[in-house]
Amino acid sequence: MKTLNRTFLLMLTLLMLASCDVSKKVVYDFSKSKEVQAAIADGQIRIKPNDRITVIVSSQNPELAAPFNAPSSYNSLSHNPLSATNSAGAQSLQIRTVGSDGTLDFPMIGKIECAGKTRSELAKEIESKIIDGGYISDAIVNIQFSDLKFFVLGEVDRPGQFDITRDKITVLEALAMAGDMTIYGNRENVAVIRRNGNNGHDVYELNFLKGEQMTSPAFYLQQGDVVYVQPNKYKAATAEINQNRTFWLSIVSTLITATSLVLTIVNFAKKN
Repeated sequence: MKTLNRTFLLMLTLLMLASCDVSKKVVYDFSKSKEVQAAIADGQIRIKPNDRITVIVSSQNPELAAPFNAPSSYNSLSHNPLSATNSAGAQSLQIRTVGSDGTLDFPMIGKIECAGKTRSELAKEIESKIIDGGYISDAIVNIQFSDLKFFVLGEVDRPGQFDITRDKITVLEALAMAGDMTIYGNRENVAVIRRNGNNGHDVYELNFLKGEQMTSPAFYLQQGDVVYVQPNKYKAATAEINQNRTFWLSIVSTLITATSLVLTIVNFAKKN
């Protein structure tokens, strides 16, 4: 009886140790969270060439703001500019595309450098140009992003594309939107692929088991970012086993079929 109890305790201890080792491979580490503010960027989304943004100029006198809110070609196809019922909708759809050179051709005040600026920085610059130019003394500019997305691929529950609705969307929130990593996701090497200004891509590797995601420049996502969760070695091994199993099952099935055919022919020959 004592031998059985010792054996049981030994097995229980080994099981607990194995569980601890496994948990270390799936539990996120946030030990470096205190270093985040000092180590990463402010998280504000910076405007890039070809981004689509809405720019709304407001004033206590709507007639003064009207020339700055002239309907874009998109709006002219979607709304009747002579219809009063569509005026609010047209204003809310002032969608403008930043040029490939990073500038925006704005009514009345001409081209404005946009690339690399936040929404608030660009809004303040447009306000200054309108006020200093003597167009509107109480101009207020509101800028919102339109159609900005990021993508989550690989070993997550719901891979796909997701809308950017605000600044400071973290890679953790991105994974949450995608249903989190599966048990087969490699938490030691999650890649964030980001377009740079040289028509190339930068790749940031994040280790979620050592808290490195908290201090990475890719902790806050930018438009067009791709978060890729690689499969871990267990998933790779399982896939290889399944492939080998399928191959050998196919071989065995073929051999059984061939043997059955040969026996049928032999039996037929004996009877005749």
